[in-house]
Amino acid sequence: MEYEVIIGLEVHAELSTKTKIYCGCTTEFGGDPNTHCCPVCTGMPGALPVLNEKVVEYAVKAGLATDCKITKNSKQDRKNYFYPDTPRAYQISQFDLPLCVGGGFDITLKDGSTKHIGITRIHIEDDAGKLNHDSYTGGTLVDLNRAGVPLIEIVSEPDMRSAEEAVAYVEKLKGILEYIGVSDCKMQEGSLRADVNLSLRPVGQEKFGTRTETKNLNSFRAIEHSINYEIQRQKEVLEAGGEIFQETRRWDELEGKGFVMRSKEDADDYRYFPEPDLMPIKLTDEYIANIKENLPELPEVRKQRYIQELNLPEYDAGIITTSKALSDFFEDASKECGNPKAVSNWIMTDIIRIARENDIDYKDLPFTAKRFASLIKLIDSGTISNSIGKKVFEEMISENKEPDEIVKEKGLMQISDESAIKEVVDRIVAANPQSIADYKAGKDRALGFLVGQCMKELKGKGNPQIINKLVLEHLQ
Repeated sequence: MEYEVIIGLEVHAELSTKTKIYCGCTTEFGGDPNTHCCPVCTGMPGALPVLNEKVVEYAVKAGLATDCKITKNSKQDRKNYFYPDTPRAYQISQFDLPLCVGGGFDITLKDGSTKHIGITRIHIEDDAGKLNHDSYTGGTLVDLNRAGVPLIEIVSEPDMRSAEEAVAYVEKLKGILEYIGVSDCKMQEGSLRADVNLSLRPVGQEKFGTRTETKNLNSFRAIEHSINYEIQRQKEVLEAGGEIFQETRRWDELEGKGFVMRSKEDADDYRYFPEPDLMPIKLTDEYIANIKENLPELPEVRKQRYIQELNLPEYDAGIITTSKALSDFFEDASKECGNPKAVSNWIMTDIIRIARENDIDYKDLPFTAKRFASLIKLIDSGTISNSIGKKVFEEMISENKEPDEIVKEKGLMQISDESAIKEVVDRIVAANPQSIADYKAGKDRALGFLVGQCMKELKGKGNPQIINKLVLEHLQ
């Protein structure tokens, strides 16, 4: 039987406020265990929460940037459940009146097609602490430094049908949050993590199948791999006549497998009720309008600017603007070297490859935009060829040196002396009379062969334009 995959995502983003959502403790990542907490975020009896106004502002920003409608009269609710990293035995969240509802945006897929993914809601809540499991002793320690760190939860519509679409959605969402400055989105630190709700249904059936939820995926690779694994697992269960159970699962990237954590709760199980210690949230039209007017340039606007003003291909512009760090790198390097098309070409090939191979964020590239622009200038000026530029690029990463330093130290400067190149061209052409005959017989590949032999003789340092010109003179 053929099945259709139904995917919806719940993405949690830690907000970049200096203090927690209901107290004055720092949100700084790290620190010794249980040193960034107080009676409020550790759930001590009698300690009362006070809402951080910046959290509301950031949530509204996220809503406006994703085309949501802002709820002017909302509230916060208690979501009751017991887990050791939640000392109050409830989380303060939002249930029926979230701050933002009904948004969405378009994603671009690898084949160039676009698809709209809807957003059901965005609401604010506080994060839980962290459980540190000690496999050696078998014990578990609780660190509450993260407890009370402000989150927004972005809940999508079940509009995605593949791992590719899910990854594209999270990449686009990550970019939007980075552009508006509400979260640093450092997935490796847990600042952005996704829960994947996934079910299968026979093609043509309207009713959704039973869904599972895979929790706390904090990399694009984990999202992709866990989805493909779960699709295959559910198919095998259904084709064997089995039943899919509604459950919460975890993903182990090292083993490449998903595991059951517990049966999945429904909203009724959480016994939501309005948080009695916090006042309702009331927003004015002026407050919302002021935030909207001060939103920075968003990825889609920047993408269109690259297409219209810099003549970048739509696909390239879309990829570059997905990440604010990558887009800022592109802008800085382009201004420095004056050749945005060359910068774009390098980004779409080598820079994205380096980031993916080393699993690093574009903020952490091992070279600055200015240093990279220096490499482009060396190529554009004819000091080095494009092929030598690839070698210099690799050396820049491994040796952490300026490109002109590498060129001088390793003697990589391009040979543009026409008389020196002519000697090599004359020798190569004389040694390959058959190639001359082939070219005159209409076999254009013979030109490429002769040029390649000259480049090989010159160890890649020959100016390709001069080599082409001199070889063609022989072939006329």
